[in-house]
Amino acid sequence: MSVVQALRRYYKLSDLLSVSSLSRSTFYYHLSKREKEDKYATHKDLIRKIYATHRGCYGYRRIRVELSKQGYALNHKTVLDLMRCLGIVSHTRRRKYKSYRGERAQVAPNVLGRNFQSQSPNQKWATDITEFSIKGSKLYLSPIIDLYNRKIISYTLSERPTFKSVLEMLEKALEKLPATDRSLILHSDQGWHYQMNDYRVRLQEKGILQSMSRKGDPLDNAVIENFFGILKSGLFHLKQFDSVKQLKEEIEKYIHYYNTKRIKLSLMGISPVQYRTHFENIYNK
Repeated sequence: MSVVQALRRYYKLSDLLSVSSLSRSTFYYHLSKREKEDKYATHKDLIRKIYATHRGCYGYRRIRVELSKQGYALNHKTVLDLMRCLGIVSHTRRRKYKSYRGERAQVAPNVLGRNFQSQSPNQKWATDITEFSIKGSKLYLSPIIDLYNRKIISYTLSERPTFKSVLEMLEKALEKLPATDRSLILHSDQGWHYQMNDYRVRLQEKGILQSMSRKGDPLDNAVIENFFGILKSGLFHLKQFDSVKQLKEEIEKYIHYYNTKRIKLSLMGISPVQYRTHFENIYNK
């Protein structure tokens, strides 16, 4: 192939004048560089697939972990550079629903004290409520999360933020609580639902210690806040929903995905369910 033919192949005709002064050696250097195979081509394809599989909610840290699981060891800076090259970024989060309406009953002390680490299941739970708006309608999610492995152990979805839905969520969680478990802390904000007498009495009947965040301090309940952020950035803000019913179905699917498949860097790069299973197997050996 002549130099002119190669130029016509790799450059627009309008660019010929600007490169006509190139020396032969310089031209062939750049030509060979362009023709050289991209050594990160396979990594880029995998990054695209991982990003798509997790609906754009994985950043470079989690993508690096997934690549490592598949036998591709890259440092986090390289993964970040490749994502920038591909033009993909993880999704951001938005503000949450607040249920505080002033004191309606006795406010519990902040027993948890931002100590979100738990050595075993059913020692520390956290709960809250978040709101979704869709075509003039509202949907409210009320979950309980176990701070041991960050698994959602129960939840309710309702079109109004009622006390009934919160109590139903609590009862569903209590059904899964082994009779031998004691010294459980259930943490929440100071929302009016958690100040209700029936709620507090139910906790006392089960020997559960109630804990509440300080007023206006979401960091006191950071784990459940983080889950809401993940859910909304990984699902709700990614697509248009035609109805509340459709959104309910998608949230149910996402919570199952979150519990069983979505990796958490703080849990050795595995999902909440896998984390608990892993350590139960070790303990039972």
